[in-house]
Amino acid sequence: MSDNAGKKLDRYLKKNAARAQKERKYGSARLRRWRGRAVSWLYLAPSLIGVGLFFVLPFGVVIYYSMINNPVQHEYVGFNNFIRTWQNNAFSLAARNTLLFSVIAVPLAVMLSLWLAVIMESRIPFKSTFRTFFLSPMMVPIASVILVWQVLFDYNGLVNVFLTRAGIDRIDWLKSDLAPLVIILLFLWKNLGYNMILFMSGLSSIPKDQIEVARLESATEGQIFWKIKIRYLSSTIMFVIIMSLINSFKVFREVYLLTGDYPYNSLYMMQHFMNNTFASLDYQKLSAAAIIMAVFMMVVIGILLLAEDRFGKDLEQ
Repeated sequence: MSDNAGKKLDRYLKKNAARAQKERKYGSARLRRWRGRAVSWLYLAPSLIGVGLFFVLPFGVVIYYSMINNPVQHEYVGFNNFIRTWQNNAFSLAARNTLLFSVIAVPLAVMLSLWLAVIMESRIPFKSTFRTFFLSPMMVPIASVILVWQVLFDYNGLVNVFLTRAGIDRIDWLKSDLAPLVIILLFLWKNLGYNMILFMSGLSSIPKDQIEVARLESATEGQIFWKIKIRYLSSTIMFVIIMSLINSFKVFREVYLLTGDYPYNSLYMMQHFMNNTFASLDYQKLSAAAIIMAVFMMVVIGILLLAEDRFGKDLEQ
């Protein structure tokens, strides 16, 4: 009887010891997990604080200003500022010009840079020289670029000199409906080299065995390009489109240096409207315009990301 009681006591003690050891093990694992999370958040804290202070908080202030009548009375007016901004003639002109510029310049920048990348991928002489030539605009200060464009497209500039020698009347390029063409050429000259390097990187990452198999199957170079290369370049194309779209909204710097605060109507961009509205201290209209532009950009980029996800889904499977 005493032996059975001793065995039961021994089993009970062993069971409690195993349970205590298990609890200590899980407790230490939980402690390590919480400690790892705390360390991770500690490392992320400076970035999160910076993003909160310099991005999230200012955007919240912009939303607040877009909903009040003025910074003094702080009366809630709902969407009146958005309606007032949307019906403003200057905003309509700036939005139309900016949209037209982006619709023309961004596809040109993507297609031309992809074409250049394909050419640079092939075996052509002086490849490194051409690559340096297309990358050189990234190293030129913007003031020098503006000076060159003024020399070229001024009313008495070099382009008009050649036009008059060819029997064509002079064109006041920066004060006519052809002014966007000058800015598109400047935009392409500044951005083609960077986009070309991105496409060359994407082309170099395409599996060579698939291209070789396609050639063994008698596929033409056009079929290889459209069926294989473009499919694998979908993520790169999307990145280049988004970056080119963002850069197209930043072309204000060049336009401002060329034409000033109030350029010809065809060059009046969204950033001109923002800058002039800020100068007039109309914070409500400025905030409403900023939110409208931000929502537009988010919608466009969301549509592009969805299209890229559907287009490149079969490559991930």
